[in-house]
Amino acid sequence: MKSNIKRNLLKGLVGGLSLAACSISFAQQTAIQYLSGTGSDKTVNWQFFCTAGRNSGKWTTIPVPSNWEVQGFGKYNYGLDKDSVRGKEQGLYKYNFMVPANWQGKTINIVFEGSMTDTEVKINGRSAGETHQGSFYSFLYDITKLLKYGKKNLLEVTVSKHSANESVNGAERRGDYWIFGGIFRPVFLQALPVEHMAHVAVDGKATGAFTAKVKLAALAQANEVTAQLYTMDGQKAGNAFSTKIKSGDSIATLQTTLASPLLWTPEFPNRYRVEFTLLANGKPVHTIQEKFGFRTVEVRERDGIYLNGVKIKFKGVNRHSFWPTTARAMNETRSIEDVLMIKDMNMNAVRMSHYPPDAHFLNACDSLGLMVLDELGGWHKAYDTQVGTKLVHEMIAHDCNHPSIIVWDNGNEGGHNFELDHWFDELDIQQRPLIHPWQVFRQFDTQHYINYDYGNETHLHGHKITFPTEFLHGLYDGGLGAALEDYWELMWHHPLSAGGFLWVFADEGVVRKDKNDSIDTDGNHAPDGIVGPYHEKEGSYYAIKEIWAPVHFEKKDITPAFTGQLRVENRYHFTNLNQCKFTFKLTSLDGLNSDAIGTVTVPDIKPGTTGAITCNLPANWQQYSVLYVTAYDVNQHEIYTWSWPIKLPVDVARIFVQTEGKTEVTVAEKDSLIVATAGDVSLTFHTKTGLLQTVQNGNGIIPLSNGPVLCEGETGFVKWNTRKEGNAQVIAAEFQKKSLCQLLEWTVYPSGWVKMQVKYFPKEYETSLVGINFSFPESMVKSVQWMGAGPYRVWKNRMKGGTLNVWNKDYNNTSTGEGTLIYPEFKGYYSNFYWMKLNTTGQLLTVVCNNEDIFLRLFTPKFSVTPFNTAPVFPTGDLSFMHGISPIGTKSQKPEKMGPMGQKHMFYDYGKDPMYAKDITLFFDFSGKE
Repeated sequence: MKSNIKRNLLKGLVGGLSLAACSISFAQQTAIQYLSGTGSDKTVNWQFFCTAGRNSGKWTTIPVPSNWEVQGFGKYNYGLDKDSVRGKEQGLYKYNFMVPANWQGKTINIVFEGSMTDTEVKINGRSAGETHQGSFYSFLYDITKLLKYGKKNLLEVTVSKHSANESVNGAERRGDYWIFGGIFRPVFLQALPVEHMAHVAVDGKATGAFTAKVKLAALAQANEVTAQLYTMDGQKAGNAFSTKIKSGDSIATLQTTLASPLLWTPEFPNRYRVEFTLLANGKPVHTIQEKFGFRTVEVRERDGIYLNGVKIKFKGVNRHSFWPTTARAMNETRSIEDVLMIKDMNMNAVRMSHYPPDAHFLNACDSLGLMVLDELGGWHKAYDTQVGTKLVHEMIAHDCNHPSIIVWDNGNEGGHNFELDHWFDELDIQQRPLIHPWQVFRQFDTQHYINYDYGNETHLHGHKITFPTEFLHGLYDGGLGAALEDYWELMWHHPLSAGGFLWVFADEGVVRKDKNDSIDTDGNHAPDGIVGPYHEKEGSYYAIKEIWAPVHFEKKDITPAFTGQLRVENRYHFTNLNQCKFTFKLTSLDGLNSDAIGTVTVPDIKPGTTGAITCNLPANWQQYSVLYVTAYDVNQHEIYTWSWPIKLPVDVARIFVQTEGKTEVTVAEKDSLIVATAGDVSLTFHTKTGLLQTVQNGNGIIPLSNGPVLCEGETGFVKWNTRKEGNAQVIAAEFQKKSLCQLLEWTVYPSGWVKMQVKYFPKEYETSLVGINFSFPESMVKSVQWMGAGPYRVWKNRMKGGTLNVWNKDYNNTSTGEGTLIYPEFKGYYSNFYWMKLNTTGQLLTVVCNNEDIFLRLFTPKFSVTPFNTAPVFPTGDLSFMHGISPIGTKSQKPEKMGPMGQKHMFYDYGKDPMYAKDITLFFDFSGKE
């Protein structure tokens, strides 16, 4: 499905760059000649000279577009580097090109879509105009009089990555991201008739009202502008409309109304095409086309953001334009992949951080359906008014017609020049809302990294629309999916919340050509993503995908009385759930039954309402292990697959565990040990500590030992007692009165299987860790197979995103966001544990759980040396079986400030009443038989 979407979208994007100030010119009326390639995947070599740093002081070649650092030139710098260590080299470019002889008599522009940073342009040795300052903005020069027609021409460009304007450096190059140099977006020539339409701005309202403002150039004989709306498949939509013009006019305004247009939304990104023709006494002079969408954006004070009259919750993420091997130079394929991945997480919005993106990214948002916050640069510092005014004009002219853009941002986190605000209001024909990300400004409170339920007459406890443009910072494995469930439920149900934007989409790790092509995230500055540098998916990816799924299931346990009905809430804004497709699958994870796949009946469940869907289950559904339900959106893309256990751990254990055998079980005391044997299986327990000491069988030692140890507190062990139960022997611990541990029994069966049952209390009313630990040598572990939720680990405040199944995972020592990234990580906590087989260099360790809601802990993850709040507390030992695990924080927030799920576990023991003791019952296969 994805490949078809990509293929069709690429067809639609051919020639689809928003060339020079928002309008797209086509065919015989405007000729386009690329001097560079069209993106990082299709480049053209130019001559190049770097003035300092690597490979400097000599003429060579460089692909354009590109950033020169990742091509082996100059010096790498992160935006937080001290000025004294910054590279300030220049790049000198030369390129020879031909101009067709028949272009003489036309107006010729040279267009740069983006160049870092100060850019001086010469044609045939003569200046094209003043040096352009500002990296992320499309700019052009009229070079009509500088060209040699039908002959070879020389383009010379001098790019200074460190700007001569300190406000530009402050806004763009002293931010928390990598900074580069070079012509990183396409360069092309644009040939237009002398009389032409220089720019078009359009506004299509949800009512069908359509307005366009056409900027006219060099009018002489032209006396009319006509327009026609079309559907995207080329059918006329409505009648043609026009306006008369006369010599000296600079703007033509055209208006019409289309009856019952298909509206643009992120769920149904309907678009139209409009064709404008400049006429001279009825004869076409110039024709241009533009894609747009009918939709109305409205801000209602102390209420929210409305799209087409519907109040919207933004489920968004911040995104840099970035790829490890090409830096800020991107291409259409990358943009489409990014949009598809963002939408796959059930997001509906993206914020451009911290600068305007490539045109093809906005095209992908338009066509696939993502709401966009488009941002003027400014990271803690703002452009001065002179430069900033020019850049606002360039950004709005370039981006104004994209229906995906819902909001403008003026800078970031204090990088706001208030003197520029009026330009957004005056230049945008659509009058989109303007925000200052991080500030309380106009109707919005956009404060960053706020704590859960934060505020005293502010945020959700104030009166402004609450719209955090950054929250739940994703350093390493923290934030993002962790605490999102708490935050989102609060946001979803609070009338002042408009949603928010997670930080950030991807780790910004650059390939260092000066360090053997290693990935560099500048320490802990840039590994903040939901995905890695090459878009490797972290655990938060799937947690977000489930939490932000527009299909929200009420909590449901499957019992024999289950009728197949599941209650759901429709959290779409524009889609009825009966427009989606649902299927179910029944699976036997023990392999005893073939999968059963069936249909789900979905009634009329409108956006914002709840209802019941019905799985049309077969009569024998209870024979299966798990029920899966998959929802597909209107494009047949999977929203999410949910799982519900049918068989509980006790049911699986009953099948899995074999207790019968022909050997006799004996128990003896030797020195300070209790020794239990069943054939060649032998276990020893310490008589003073009450801990398992050794396990061995005919194949050798199974190095499980030193347990069970309570995660917090002491057991109060006194002594061992033994008794015979049938053919089994029970080694039972005796504890001090009112101790934390109420019961510990090891039952050794003739088969070589051993049962351990522990009943215990948490140490305090509030505790961080609840469970028991064992020691096991990590160095021996090769892989694990387990039944439970997976394949990613969980935290107390990131429980979503897992699926009940049997999983296999090879050992890795990944530190999330650092070094070699192997995901899913091996070490950590796993929820809904049924059983595991730990494959080692020695014997297999098999453990089966008899209880619901137990977590398996596999060793202690590797954390960064500077983890901030992203290295949660772990128990002692190596393997744990737990009722309560630790949450994870963010770069700036402790987990307990991030919502109820981040707080400590609370449990009252009623004076150590045994009725309330927690129970863990495990079965170990020590037989040595595969």
